[in-house]
Amino acid sequence: MTDTNTANLCEQIIRTDFGPLTGTVVKVLLHHGRLPLSQIIRYTKLKARTVRACILVLVQHNVLWHAESEIDGEVLEVNVEECLLRMRYGRYVWQAEQLFGKAAAEIVQLLLDHGKLRPPDIVSQLSVYDPVKGTTLYSQALHKLVDSFYLKPSTVLSHISPVDKRIKYEKEEKTKISGFPTAKQLREAKETAEARLRREEEEAEKIGMKRKAKDHSNHHKSKRKALDENTVDDDVFFRVNCDKFNIHLRNKVIADAATERYNSYAGLVLRATLKATEAKQLSLFDPRSDPTSFADVATHIAEDEDLAGGFVLSSSKKPSHMSLLKEYYGILAAADNPTPAGRAGSFISINGSKVQVEYELIGRRLKRRVLETVARERHGDDAVRIIRLLLDTGKMDEKQISKIGMMAPKDVRPLLTAMSAESLVSIQEVPKTADRNPTRTFYLWYVDLQKAYSVLLVSLYKTLYNIACRRQAEEEEPSVKAVLEKRQRSDVSQDEERLLTRNEREIIAQWEKKREKLTVLQARVEEAVFILRDFKAVGSDEQ
Repeated sequence: MTDTNTANLCEQIIRTDFGPLTGTVVKVLLHHGRLPLSQIIRYTKLKARTVRACILVLVQHNVLWHAESEIDGEVLEVNVEECLLRMRYGRYVWQAEQLFGKAAAEIVQLLLDHGKLRPPDIVSQLSVYDPVKGTTLYSQALHKLVDSFYLKPSTVLSHISPVDKRIKYEKEEKTKISGFPTAKQLREAKETAEARLRREEEEAEKIGMKRKAKDHSNHHKSKRKALDENTVDDDVFFRVNCDKFNIHLRNKVIADAATERYNSYAGLVLRATLKATEAKQLSLFDPRSDPTSFADVATHIAEDEDLAGGFVLSSSKKPSHMSLLKEYYGILAAADNPTPAGRAGSFISINGSKVQVEYELIGRRLKRRVLETVARERHGDDAVRIIRLLLDTGKMDEKQISKIGMMAPKDVRPLLTAMSAESLVSIQEVPKTADRNPTRTFYLWYVDLQKAYSVLLVSLYKTLYNIACRRQAEEEEPSVKAVLEKRQRSDVSQDEERLLTRNEREIIAQWEKKREKLTVLQARVEEAVFILRDFKAVGSDEQ
């Protein structure tokens, strides 16, 4: 089961993509949790044949998990994360076209439309209009996508809920502990179970490529050698690897943060640094990038880019390209502030001639910025001052916050109460006596980052749901709906200027303007969701 706002958003996404019947099935599973087929039919009040068809569609698109229950047998559960990722499918297609061309974008689009397909089916559907050249073109594009991990094989593990297996592995690790387990041992058992589950998934996803031996002979017949070549396995079903595409979104957010903090040239240097290690970036769990050299980064910066434009040079002599690059790295690494505060505000770390991008530090800082932005919008600058004070100092009582924050006590109490109601700050009771008398109890305020991020994420899901409802309401307005239906006619679509009246063209222009604003708003909210949810390198100990 999931919270109401997340369930509403997932239901709205599925209803838009697959229709009302499939949305009803997902709604039942979201609000009741995992259920067997018989209970799904009972709660949806649909025909068994219809429910089975909806479940087949959802399983094909990786939206439903299977699980084995000792009481109910096989049960079904909604993969909420996979459902929410469907909002980014347009970006994935665009990213594939930017990286590998139009043919790769068509392959990604086809897989997103069908969930999972085998390579012969992909090539045959896309090359139907040009069987000769199209087969070679799409086969090469498919090989690039699979070899670069933008497509991954669909295995049995990808259809089974990982929750049960994670619980099983944790239980096995806990049985190895002798005596009463400590908090550290429990945490290590959980981490071991997570690593074991992740290792199984990685091993299962290595079946996509196979080795094919080819003999190449030169003019001497006696000299032959067999060279191994990777080919795509035609018997494996492939699906889109969303994590690999999310890496590009993460890199864009990081580069934009450097541009916003310093200037466009610093963002350019950081973007080139990420580009240099892009092929090795396979997971969002990495705390930092692989080390790369300054010379390698310099090759990813265009020759016509003048890095000197980001500095105010005192002399007329222009420094070399490598000298300017080192200066930017010094700024991004906060070399002029070798303190814990400077380290926390850096983007990279330098070790000799090698440089690494610190994903964990950047992610933690971006999450805090989202929290402070929400607090400022809802409660003003004083709320941000209190949050920063509590994060830097730790637990404090009301009088200490008022004194150190230089705020009137009459302003601090209602502000803390309002922020506590929204989980932006939390309170810790420390009783002086065993009877827990309120008059003899200390009340300490602090910021529980995990709790605050979770509440903010649910609030952002609610915002995305409201945006989708607003867009649907705008489209279903009678005047707009009538004009859009007329616009879809074949004769009108070929000559809109002549067959649409002036009033109808104005209605369409207004509707397109509203749709554009809603799309921009959705993109901004989705970026905040990405920062809070998908920066997985950040651990739970963010205090």
